[in-house]
Amino acid sequence: MRIIKDLGLFSIGAVCYPIIEILWRGKTHWTMAVTGGTVFAALYRFYKKYKNQRLVSRCVCGSLIITAFELISGLIFNRAFMLDVWDYSEQKFNFKGQICLFYSVMWALLCIPVSALCRCISKRKS
Repeated sequence: MRIIKDLGLFSIGAVCYPIIEILWRGKTHWTMAVTGGTVFAALYRFYKKYKNQRLVSRCVCGSLIITAFELISGLIFNRAFMLDVWDYSEQKFNFKGQICLFYSVMWALLCIPVSALCRCISKRKS
């Protein structure tokens, strides 16, 4: 039963994140579905475990989780496999062009609706 739930969570992120990316920058890449699915499943688990945390804390922690996955994905997909999915080298406060402060702040804002969605899913599954 848990594998079905995990696949469902993964699917939500794998569909929603590429849509957000297309709306934001006009394009996406299949690796963003993989990353988005993995991130959403991780965020769901985190938000379920720390459901009583204040929204600001959930958003900051969520941003850290997303940024960590983005760094790992970037090092694998952009650097190791040379897919050039994104490059933040032009952004201020970037690390190896894979993560930057601007998008970490954007991830925190994205965590507001993500946190609400996770709460709704959790209530339906309980």
